[in-house]
Amino acid sequence: MSVILFAFVVRVRDGLPLSASTDFEHNRELQQRKQQIKTISKALARFPDRGTIKGQELNIYFVSSEGVSYMTVCHCSLPVAKAFCFLEDLRWEFTACFKSTVVALAARPYPFLEFDSIIQKLKQQYNQSGGPALEVTLAEVQEELRIHPPQVINLDEVELTNGTANGHMEQGPGSGQNQRLEPVTAPGILSLVLNIMCASLNVIRGVHLMEYTFQCHLYLFHSSLKKLKCFTLLSVIVLCNLHLLGLRNAWQLLFHVSVASLSTVLILTRKVQDRTSDCGV
Repeated sequence: MSVILFAFVVRVRDGLPLSASTDFEHNRELQQRKQQIKTISKALARFPDRGTIKGQELNIYFVSSEGVSYMTVCHCSLPVAKAFCFLEDLRWEFTACFKSTVVALAARPYPFLEFDSIIQKLKQQYNQSGGPALEVTLAEVQEELRIHPPQVINLDEVELTNGTANGHMEQGPGSGQNQRLEPVTAPGILSLVLNIMCASLNVIRGVHLMEYTFQCHLYLFHSSLKKLKCFTLLSVIVLCNLHLLGLRNAWQLLFHVSVASLSTVLILTRKVQDRTSDCGV
């Protein structure tokens, strides 16, 4: 059984993928871990040089050095020290092949795909022998991990930190790949038109104008804590319209509340669409 399943090399500064192992396994959890690695790569600049993300059967490990991060997906049966030995070997091989200036000037994803052959050789070595050939190397890594254990990272916090803006995931210092919201649907366009209509009807009431404007913003620009913001805004709209009970008839109030409710449903059901460039890897 293979214990090292996938390896990924990425530039820390902007999350640009530099190289990756070519894999043909269709393990569902492995595919999930690959997507998580790409999410993590966007936030590497916020993390220490060594980290791990625990999974059900597969774990993610990474080591960052000199502006490049080396990441791998390993079976949980592989000892942590051996996983980091693999990453150290990967780092040594990569720095021996490519100068830092070449890495810094790379402008397109996966410019060093030829490095895949070296990754495959290292994977084969570890998968067949169960670890590095030099026990002294393993002992050194074990001691280093004892003194400076890798940070255990919560993936939910990574995704929340990335956030989204302008229909894209927010681009932090370590971000190089885009995520876009699903296309606007016909009901979404209708919702925007109705919100604009409600806002125009409340142009003399500043608070009510802001309510419908903010609903448009939530639909177009995804943000963190979306559920909380949606339900809070819907509650405020309902309460404000009840406050106008004497100035508006029941049908007018029902119209405004219905528009707000429709918008809330559409905001919550519009999902983020991943647009990563895998280049067949």
